[in-house]
Amino acid sequence: MQFLIVTGMSGSGKSGAVDALEDIGFYCVDNMPPILISKFVDICMQSGGQLDKIAIVTDIRGGDMFLELGKSLESLKQQGIEASILFLDASDEVLCKRYKETRRKHPLDEKAHGSMSRAIAFEREVLSTVREAANYYIDTSDMTIGQLKENIKTTFLDNASDSMLVKVMSFGFKYGYCRDADLVFDVRCLPNPYYIPELKEHTGLESCVSDYVLSFEQSQKLLEKLTDMIDFLIPLYIHEGKCQLVIAFGCTGGKHRSVTFAEAMFRHLTEKGIKARICHKDITKDR
Repeated sequence: MQFLIVTGMSGSGKSGAVDALEDIGFYCVDNMPPILISKFVDICMQSGGQLDKIAIVTDIRGGDMFLELGKSLESLKQQGIEASILFLDASDEVLCKRYKETRRKHPLDEKAHGSMSRAIAFEREVLSTVREAANYYIDTSDMTIGQLKENIKTTFLDNASDSMLVKVMSFGFKYGYCRDADLVFDVRCLPNPYYIPELKEHTGLESCVSDYVLSFEQSQKLLEKLTDMIDFLIPLYIHEGKCQLVIAFGCTGGKHRSVTFAEAMFRHLTEKGIKARICHKDITKDR
């Protein structure tokens, strides 16, 4: 079981970090008092391996209960679980600015009698021991949300490309536009197997159709340019924290040209180690 404690300064980006962790398969629980962590782990261990990556957020919102974190971590060790700590931080100036922008109260606002600077100072004092014990430390002062998510995924994934799922689809324009697609490529510019009697009733899943579609120089050139563009775009999307990309190929009926290109793109992505799925939306219509 991979067990991660997420903590840090209020306003440092823990919510964004949790979003990124969920995207890469962590089961996340927010604002859990340390005293409950050991009991929660017991429940997870009884799940039969269904929960193997867990992240728990615990911080100053728990008040005096947060001071029990050290005892809870020691209890986990006795259970044979070595928990890692991810500590998020930011400069005092950035934290003050973020709170002013969101107009939220700091968890220690009452203790600091309404002084943001004193609340931050109190919190740093309380968290100093946890920060020193942290396995991972991220300063988000100069980070965007997208950069934070990329940092999280790079840290906790062996392969950064696993952080994003690419869904490749084929569809027929005559049945309507593919609304959930991020990128749509119209391949109706290519020769149509529909008008070849011996190919009409077959689909792009069969070699007789796919070989025909890709036998033309313009088809091969288009596929080459599209794969080159997708190879360029995917790292940019990952860098911005995108967790799913939908690429759709459309032709008239969604059975021949679009299926051929979707299959070719899917093969290209899987050969490059990209996590991908494929779906042929309209391939069985009109049969």
